Amino acid sequence: MSARPRSLAGLLLVLLIGAIALIGLAAAAGSFFSARKEVGEILDGHLAQAASLLIVQLGHELDEIDTERAPALHEDARKVAFQVWEQGRVLRLRSANAPAEALAGPAGGFSERPIAGRTWRVFSQWSSDRGYLVHVAERADAREKIARKLAARQLQPLLVAIPLLALLVWLAVRRALHPLRALARQIANREAQNLAPVEALDAPREVRPLIGQINALLARLGESIEIERRFTADAAHELRTPLAAVRTQAQVALAETAEAPRRHALDAVLAGCDRLARLTEQLLTLSRLENQAEGIALKTCALDGIAAQGAADAAPAALAKSIEISLEAQENVALRGQPDLLQAALRNLLDNAVRYCPAGAAVRIRVRADEGRARLTVEDGGPGIPEAERARVLERFHRILGSGAEGSGLGLAIVARVAELHRAQLELGDSPLGGLAVTLRFPAAGEERAD
Repeated sequence: MSARPRSLAGLLLVLLIGAIALIGLAAAAGSFFSARKEVGEILDGHLAQAASLLIVQLGHELDEIDTERAPALHEDARKVAFQVWEQGRVLRLRSANAPAEALAGPAGGFSERPIAGRTWRVFSQWSSDRGYLVHVAERADAREKIARKLAARQLQPLLVAIPLLALLVWLAVRRALHPLRALARQIANREAQNLAPVEALDAPREVRPLIGQINALLARLGESIEIERRFTADAAHELRTPLAAVRTQAQVALAETAEAPRRHALDAVLAGCDRLARLTEQLLTLSRLENQAEGIALKTCALDGIAAQGAADAAPAALAKSIEISLEAQENVALRGQPDLLQAALRNLLDNAVRYCPAGAAVRIRVRADEGRARLTVEDGGPGIPEAERARVLERFHRILGSGAEGSGLGLAIVARVAELHRAQLELGDSPLGGLAVTLRFPAAGEERAD
C-alpha cells in the first residue's frame, strides 16, 4: 500500500505556524527573563531602602520600632525578614520570621543565603557609626512569583495574536496555492485528445517553470503521436498494394487449370510474400528507431567485424544476380555504438545496392579510421541517385520513379535514423563504380554524447 502523498499546504502551515510558535516561545522566554531581571533590580532597591529606614529608626529606642510594620516592602511582606545586630555580634532585634543566626556575614552589600530549605536575598548595611549592622532579606520565590505575573501580563496579547496569525497564514497559503488548484482543474477537465499548451493564467513566477515543462511535455507527446499517426497511415498505404497483388496472384492460381500458369502465379505469390516480409521487417525496424527518442546505449564494437558479417549475409542475394560483393577494411576499427542498429543500417544499404544494381555489377564495402573517426562506405555499380533527389530519398516511403526495381522506400530512412542516433554524418555521393556511394562518418571517442 503506497504512502499517502504529503500535502504542500499542510507542510507550509506546519512550517509557518511552527515558526510563529517558536518565535512566541522565544518571546515568552525573553519576556520572563527580562521581567525577572527588572523585578530583581526593583526589589533590590526596596531592600536597600528598607535597610536605610531601619538605620534611621535606630536613632530611637529599639523598643519603639514596630517590628510588624518595618519593613513592609510589598504585598508579600511575610516573605521579608530583618535583623539588627549591635557591633555585628549581639542580636538586638529581628522580625518574627527571621532566624536566630545571622542572615549574612559582616560585610555589607547584597548576598544570597539558603535558610530552612529556601534561598533568601539579603542586603546588609552598617550604621554610620558602625554601631549596628542591619540585614534585610527576602525570599527568592517571591521574586519569581512577581516575575511570572509580569511575564504573563506581557504574553497575554501574544497568546491572542498567535491563533489570529495562524488563521492569516492558513488563508495566505490557500491563496498562494490557488494557481496550482486552478492548473489541476484545467488539466483534469481536458479531453484526452487535447494536447494544446496549458494556459499560465495568473500563475506566479515560481509556478511558471512547471507550466513550461508541462507544455514542453505535451508538445513532445503531440509530436510523438503525430509521428505514430503518420507512420501508421503510411504503413497501411504501403501494405495495401503488395497485399492486393498477393491476393490477385492467389486468385489467378486458383482459377488456372494449366500447370505452367498456375506455377507462375504461385511464384508471384511467393515473391509478394517476400516483399511483404521485408516491408514488415523494415517497418518494425523504423518504428523501433523512431521510439529511440532518449538516445541509445553505446558500447565498443568492431566496425570491420560488422562489415564482414554484413557482406556474408548479403552474399546469397548477390550471387543470385551474379553481383560481386568485396570488402576493403582496416583491422580493429572500433567505435562506440549499438551493433544491432549498425548491422541493420548496413543490411539495408547492401539490400538497396543488390536490388538496384544490374546483374553482373559490383558492390564494395570500405571500412577506414581517419584521425580516430570510423568511416563506413558502401559503393555500388547501379544507376545511382540524381543529386536533386538525394535529400528526399532519406524520407520514409520515398521512391525514385523509373528505377526499375521494387522497393519500400524505407531503407535509406532507416540508415538516416541510425546515423542520427549515433551522431554520425551521412553522405550520399557518386561511386567510383558508377553508381551510388553512401558514407557514414562516426564521431571520435568522447564525442558521441556531445550536443
